[in-house]
Amino acid sequence: MISQQLSRFHLPTLLVLLLLSPLALFAQPQTPTADQFAGNYKGTAKMGSGEMNMTLEIKSANGKLSGRVVAGETEYQIMSGEITGGKLTLKLGTTNPASLVLQQREDKLVGDWISGAQKGTVELKKIAAEPSMAEFLTGQWDATADANGQPFPFSLTLKVDGEKVTGSSTSELGTSNISTGTWKDGKLVFVLDSTNGQIGMVATIVDGKLVGDFDYAGQMTGKWAAVKKKP
Repeated sequence: MISQQLSRFHLPTLLVLLLLSPLALFAQPQTPTADQFAGNYKGTAKMGSGEMNMTLEIKSANGKLSGRVVAGETEYQIMSGEITGGKLTLKLGTTNPASLVLQQREDKLVGDWISGAQKGTVELKKIAAEPSMAEFLTGQWDATADANGQPFPFSLTLKVDGEKVTGSSTSELGTSNISTGTWKDGKLVFVLDSTNGQIGMVATIVDGKLVGDFDYAGQMTGKWAAVKKKP
């Protein structure tokens, strides 16, 4: 009799537990993956009374993390990344090693910045990836050269692959191809083969424009500038 009463009492309880068990499993927090941390972030790191700007680029390939951190004026390469207990630990640099211990909070990464004996706090917000300089330079440009005080318009087509630059220039005098070209250390250098000789071109990026000098077969030198055409 008593056993029958206990069975009647425990049966509903047992059914409830069985029904709730899968829900409990689903309710458990999921550990973030490397891909979920991947992206570009920007924010600040606070250490003591000081504060510095910080950008973070995290890449994920087959579960392996890489990228870089720019803290103030110092750039660090991500040497390794490990996710433990929902937190991401990044080991940075080799000569002056540092580390970041971060966790996700909505569209931000928050945590600790550790450099030697110093420790501070970090708050970084996810941002859209900015185009690389190679992507920015590649395309069509409207250019003008100063030819002995007279403006000489021409169009420029550039393709940048790593440090190599190829392309051509078109003006009222015809089309000239780039025979050699490089993009290195923030400087664009290329040579145009024209029908009347080679034109050496040098430029840097100033306020989103190409600004520099040209040398037309040693017969004429001057300044030139270009603005990228809108797609």
